[in-house]
Amino acid sequence: MACTSQINTTFSGISISSSDVPHNALAAGASHGFTAEASRIEWTNLTGDATAIQSAYSVFSPLGPTATNSLFEPRAVYDTVNQRHIVTMNNMGSNGTISNIDIAASQPPMPAQPLMPKVPVPLDELLKVAVEFSEGGRLPEAERILDHILSAAPDEPLALHQKGVLLFRMGRHEAAAEMIERAIRLAPDDMVFRRNLCPIYERLGRYDDALRVGHEAVDRAFYDLQTLHNLALTHYRKLELDQSIACARRALALDPAAPGPHFQLAEALLLRGEFADGLREYEWRYRIAGAPPLLPATNRPQWDGAPLADRGLLLIADQGFGDSIQFCRYIPWVRSRCPHVVVVADPLLHPLIRQTDASLELVGHWERCSPFAAYCPLSGLPRLHGTTIETIPRKVPYLHADPARTAAWSARMQDLLQPGTRRIGIVWAGRQTHNNDQNRSMSLSAFAPIAALDGVSLVSLQKGPAQGAIADYFDHAPLLNLGAEIADFADTMAVIEALDLVITVDTAVAHLAGAMGKPVWILLSYAPDWRWLLERSDSPWYPTARLFRQPSPGNWGRVTRGVAEALSEPKSIVQVHERPCNRLLSLSHLAEQDSLAAVRANAGCVS
Repeated sequence: MACTSQINTTFSGISISSSDVPHNALAAGASHGFTAEASRIEWTNLTGDATAIQSAYSVFSPLGPTATNSLFEPRAVYDTVNQRHIVTMNNMGSNGTISNIDIAASQPPMPAQPLMPKVPVPLDELLKVAVEFSEGGRLPEAERILDHILSAAPDEPLALHQKGVLLFRMGRHEAAAEMIERAIRLAPDDMVFRRNLCPIYERLGRYDDALRVGHEAVDRAFYDLQTLHNLALTHYRKLELDQSIACARRALALDPAAPGPHFQLAEALLLRGEFADGLREYEWRYRIAGAPPLLPATNRPQWDGAPLADRGLLLIADQGFGDSIQFCRYIPWVRSRCPHVVVVADPLLHPLIRQTDASLELVGHWERCSPFAAYCPLSGLPRLHGTTIETIPRKVPYLHADPARTAAWSARMQDLLQPGTRRIGIVWAGRQTHNNDQNRSMSLSAFAPIAALDGVSLVSLQKGPAQGAIADYFDHAPLLNLGAEIADFADTMAVIEALDLVITVDTAVAHLAGAMGKPVWILLSYAPDWRWLLERSDSPWYPTARLFRQPSPGNWGRVTRGVAEALSEPKSIVQVHERPCNRLLSLSHLAEQDSLAAVRANAGCVS
């Protein structure tokens, strides 16, 4: 019901009003409210959003100027007997006397609103609908139902548990843990609650708590495959690899075709350097629920490594950019067995992959693929090759920067960076959608021990939202932000070629610098990705890499302090650029932009 533009009023004139009515109050009736504040009176329809606002002076004007010389201190009450609002204001007359003026504002009668019929629904039926919404990705709808249930039954364990599961899917992990903890206190014998709390604790880095609730669950439900899988992952996070492998194998004893435990077993075996068994288990990764298909439906088989003399082979750059950079080293071995090879990959990778074989056919869309007799993911090539730590293809470098681009970027940095300093490229964060990003990425502020060193100029190669942290950088070493200006991997390689050192977390930049044979220091989480192996500071994949590992989960401070100490060692001193710095300019300097644009154009790249 809409409000009228004028307030329907009846005046009671000058009187003495009660002084204990709160100032600036809201007086609410059955369907309307009055707010009296300052020199305004606001009339609101409580059943809708319509509001009428009038000046207090205009409302009280019928009493005449002598009665409303100076109005102040409005108050409001609701007369429930007569169903009307009373608004009172103090008035100071011309002779300085203060009196009160009352206004009785009557509200129009509200037509009776038909009540919607209430249909009783059993709790378990509502929960079933909420679960279906949650599992179907309709998270807001699921949350509304669960909130409705909990408003009526705040201590219902099943609803609290399901709300926790929903919050976890929404990325609100702390709130999810709190909900399920409440459910456990109310229903301590329900082991499903502990099962689902285990991966939430793992995601929060509360590994000991995750192991506690997980083992409580399997002690009561010995055949709980999902909890055994969760325990295998959590033991991996703590580098308790024997326990991780034991939990994964217990799960597989219950269901030999369960993809999750197979994949977790693969990770632990590979991290220990047991490539033969680990790479075989690694093949289960595409059967995990929710994993995208490797390629559109086809009746062609996956390649078994046998020669294909006259038939085509389709290679698929199947994982992240870093994986593709690492595993494209196997393409020359593949070409020795299959002369007709097509590689389908993100177009950004095409210039890199082509460096492994200039005659390769590269496509970026499935419909452009030539006919093929078999297919294989790039990440499947180490298994077919029979790779061990000793037989990793070590022809490094196998990627090279474009000389013209390198010269352009080098000149640009020479002009913008302080002379006589070491140029160190840095990357502190990976792709946020990576399933382990919360462990592998760090903050720019964690680079403080490195930024405190003399004789160092930092060059940011960071891409994505994490670039925003540069706005809050005020450390000792100058920081040049090139991330926003780097257009593609060709630019990244050219910048890396012009640097003295790259220091990065586990991202594509680490693989790129390593594949180029450039000095790269890689900062690793406590339980790193399997390719970095255990307890070594070098990498058999990249001879010029040096690895710095967290001594405990989440301890990036010790890592960067170790890097700073290593940079201070005399043997770590790399080339120092002595050419005088003519000026310090922003990266938008027109001549420099034109120079790089020309280099890109000559290389056939759209700037």
